[in-house]
Amino acid sequence: MADSRGKFGAYIRRGREEKDLGLREMAKMIGVSPTYLSKVERDEFPPPAEDKVKAIAKIIECDADDLLARADRVSSDITDIIKRYPVELAALLRTTNGLSAEEIARLARQVQKPKDK
Repeated sequence: MADSRGKFGAYIRRGREEKDLGLREMAKMIGVSPTYLSKVERDEFPPPAEDKVKAIAKIIECDADDLLARADRVSSDITDIIKRYPVELAALLRTTNGLSAEEIARLARQVQKPKDK
């Protein structure tokens, strides 16, 4: 589960603490028990379901896709898009492999411009 960005549990604990939220308060906000959230934060339990991860992202004000990636998951809407165009999107992703985050963001902005018109 851990990658170069760090473990899911430690990341959400830092985010919660930076927002000055207590464990019980945040657990109530996302609809889980404080014991469960504590074990997730200590990486004793796997990250919760997608809806809970997205709720946590909103609370700690981080990008939901980034937090899902830290949980070793991909948003279900992205999975649905990939399933609709598996060959084309696999080719696109393989083509972008090796590009920097900035280069990928620039490419995404270029593709978005015609859609906005």
